[in-house]
Amino acid sequence: MKSPILLEDEQRDVLERWSRSRTVSLRWRERAQIILAATEKVSDAVIAARLGTTRHRVARWRRRFASGGVEALKKDRPRAGRPPRVDAAKVKQIVRLTTQTQPTHATQWSTRSMAKRVGVSDTTVLRVWHAHGLKPHRVRTFKLSNDPQFTEKLEDIVGLYLAPPEHALVLCCDEKSQIQALDRTQPGLPIKKGRAQTMTHDYKRNGTTTLFAALNILDGQVIGHCQSRHTHVEWLKFLKKVDRNTPKGKELHLIVDNYATHKHPEVKAWLALHPRFHIHFTPTSASWLNMVERFFRSITVDRLRCGVFHSVADLEKAISGYINHYNKNPKPFVWTAKANDILEKVVRAQTTLDKMGQTA
Repeated sequence: MKSPILLEDEQRDVLERWSRSRTVSLRWRERAQIILAATEKVSDAVIAARLGTTRHRVARWRRRFASGGVEALKKDRPRAGRPPRVDAAKVKQIVRLTTQTQPTHATQWSTRSMAKRVGVSDTTVLRVWHAHGLKPHRVRTFKLSNDPQFTEKLEDIVGLYLAPPEHALVLCCDEKSQIQALDRTQPGLPIKKGRAQTMTHDYKRNGTTTLFAALNILDGQVIGHCQSRHTHVEWLKFLKKVDRNTPKGKELHLIVDNYATHKHPEVKAWLALHPRFHIHFTPTSASWLNMVERFFRSITVDRLRCGVFHSVADLEKAISGYINHYNKNPKPFVWTAKANDILEKVVRAQTTLDKMGQTA
């Protein structure tokens, strides 16, 4: 019987993660299980029987791990046969066509359309794309703000995040409108081993509601209120609720977007009578600056997306219950990006767009 393998803590952590993962390669998972089993005082034959493999494979990966550690488990040794070769000119042509052209009657190249165009196999195209990090089927969306006061508003809000004023609360406020109370046409099946939870693709609409929310950046607490509409009347009601649910001696700095509801004359008149409220507007098309959007993402994923609601009342009860549960153990979102770093990215993006506009 061979001596058991001794693992360092870091090596054991990596191997245990591989052995449990459902996303790593099956080969990596089996090799990790072999090495972990080899730390026990058992023979290669016992390990092979336990894992449903061969004794020779167990012995092979024990040797490779002993000589090369975890890195040796990641790839096989070169096999016999001529390595695949692609003409350098063909590679350049594939990269150029992928990045600078579009196929006829399509918006992006596929491996087969590119292979037909260049005269190589679709596997060769895929290999070239992988080597150059090209993914024509994927598109990332973006939006640059055209607000003339973008810099001033950005610095103002980021300043509140990174250095909030003393004796004051910073609240990120917004509305999540048109939340639908969706009821499924048929009951689905619950999750079980080897099968995901099921849900019908069609649904029945039972009405909508709007969630007004204010996120306290200091402790993560959320003040929420559901209403049927989102006009200035409902916004005023929400501001009054914020006024009631915050310490009277604290100044309130509210971060909101440029929605017309927030600038209505009646809202301005009410704010004039309540000077402890200070409104900070995000730049146009920059809702990502408002951290309450992160809370909206959480409630959507955790409670709303797969929920079944027979009425608006059921929906609002679920939202209220989620907020109450969330506030029992809130975790504030921490803003780390500096205003200058954001501005540098915006300038680079705008410069790229300008160059593309000149060459178009």
